[in-house]
Amino acid sequence: MGVNPPEVPILPQIDETQKITEEEIRKQELFELEIEDRTLLSGPSSRLHNFMTLFRVAKDLLTAFRALHFAGPCVTIFGSARTKPGSRYYEMARGMGAACARLGFTVMTGGGPGIMQAGNQGAHEIGGRSIGVNIELPFEQELNPYVQHSITMRYFFTRKVVLVKYSYAFIVMPGGAGTLDEMFETMTLIQTGKLKGFPIILMGKDYWQPLMDFVYQMAEEGTISPDDPELIFFTDDIEDAVAHLQRHAVRQFGLRRKRTPRPMRILGEKSLGR
Repeated sequence: MGVNPPEVPILPQIDETQKITEEEIRKQELFELEIEDRTLLSGPSSRLHNFMTLFRVAKDLLTAFRALHFAGPCVTIFGSARTKPGSRYYEMARGMGAACARLGFTVMTGGGPGIMQAGNQGAHEIGGRSIGVNIELPFEQELNPYVQHSITMRYFFTRKVVLVKYSYAFIVMPGGAGTLDEMFETMTLIQTGKLKGFPIILMGKDYWQPLMDFVYQMAEEGTISPDDPELIFFTDDIEDAVAHLQRHAVRQFGLRRKRTPRPMRILGEKSLGR
């Protein structure tokens, strides 16, 4: 007995008055070509274009690796670029930047304004090292004035690699979608064993409490492991955060026993100083 072929679905009829015009297609093509991230994410490209993209990605990472090879152990501070100087969370991030620098860490941020500036400012003010990993955007994001050394990345994903690669701990201050992305990607890397159990310190209890409630709900629902919420240290107290860093970053990973590599002049390398 033969098998009946599946019925062919009836496709929706196209309204001729709403067809996409050649002008609209051209606008979409120009939009995709305007910046590299859009081109990369716009679907299949020619073999030559894919090769050039791989070259640009490699160049992005190589530039960062060369520049930050001598950064020493870092703490990355994530948070909103829209936080105003003098506000509660700005001053909290500034205090954490200073505290991290006193522990011997290089403070690393995305290099922009807001929380990023606060973290860099705190380190700068006590004579610590302060690094900014900036990103090329359609609207230019200027480096904040407290960045001692900086690099500018072409792609968001290469930038995130760099912000994680050199860090022994992560301070997450109030922020938006980008901050959530950075926090949960870092948590996922630790959760899956791709990254050591470096501390994630979440600061801003009034702001983040609904998020932490949801994290515990995920654990209750079984979508994450019961121990996963413990990857996040939730506090507003800078002294408690410093003690957590001492316990889970300095002692656990032997921060002070690590030697910063010496630059090789033959390769054109330079020390970051301080």
